[in-house]
Amino acid sequence: MKKRRNLIFGLVVFLVLIVGAAFTTKHFIDKKVANNQRIVATSAAITEIFAKLDINLVGVPKTQVALPAKYLKVARIGSPMKPSVEKIASLNPTHVYAVSTLKDQYDDAFKDQSMDVIYLKLDSVAQLEGTLTSLGKKYYRQNQAATQVRLIQNAVNRAKKRIHGRKPTVLILMGLPGANYMILTNKSYLGNLVQIAGGKNVYQSNSQIYLSPSNESLATKNPDVILRLEHALPKVTLPQFKEEFKKNPVWNKMKAVKDHRVYDLQQPDFNASANMNVQDALHKLSYWLYPVK
Repeated sequence: MKKRRNLIFGLVVFLVLIVGAAFTTKHFIDKKVANNQRIVATSAAITEIFAKLDINLVGVPKTQVALPAKYLKVARIGSPMKPSVEKIASLNPTHVYAVSTLKDQYDDAFKDQSMDVIYLKLDSVAQLEGTLTSLGKKYYRQNQAATQVRLIQNAVNRAKKRIHGRKPTVLILMGLPGANYMILTNKSYLGNLVQIAGGKNVYQSNSQIYLSPSNESLATKNPDVILRLEHALPKVTLPQFKEEFKKNPVWNKMKAVKDHRVYDLQQPDFNASANMNVQDALHKLSYWLYPVK
């Protein structure tokens, strides 16, 4: 009887070892496959995310923003707004990543090449944290992802601790070369940063991220703070903002202009999409909204 029990126990131990070895082997193979993926990032924000996760890329965008040194010798695939689909295809990518706000703009061009694109939602800090976590899991970079999420959450907590008294009202503008500017609502990434830092966006929406400006609408607003995102081509958009504020009388009537609380948001800290500079962005924004505590 004792021999039989020992035999059964020995078989159980053997099976456990076999299963464990199989699991370890699978994990090793899956990790090796993940590390050998040919990944293309089409925006600076996505490129920075992959850099923080220590993931190799075969294609990155051509942009005025300085990209991580890790990718200095990586092939450029064109501007984030209009990447070269042909160049991307020539890199034989296994995965192409883009921000979800450009889906309509990208879809047709990539479909012509029968190329699938993975769209990442980066319209809020929470979505950035979710993206880090999911990519960390997919590419076996859980520790790196957890570290970045923790740093972001610490920055959020610091900003929230500075909130006091009446919440300042905020108007957010995004400069566009040749098209002057658009208004960013609470559904935008910057709108989310303002909310976290304790501000109230004067333009609220249930679904829209961007709104077209009109003097009639702006005349009904009197924000405490105005944020002007330079966005693409700041050498063009910043002079456009200055000319607009100089010539259009609607601005001089606003409290933010009278109190000199108009701030120009520059890359890399500020962007239309959530990026890995969120800690610095929240720190600056917190002190603009609450200069004294």
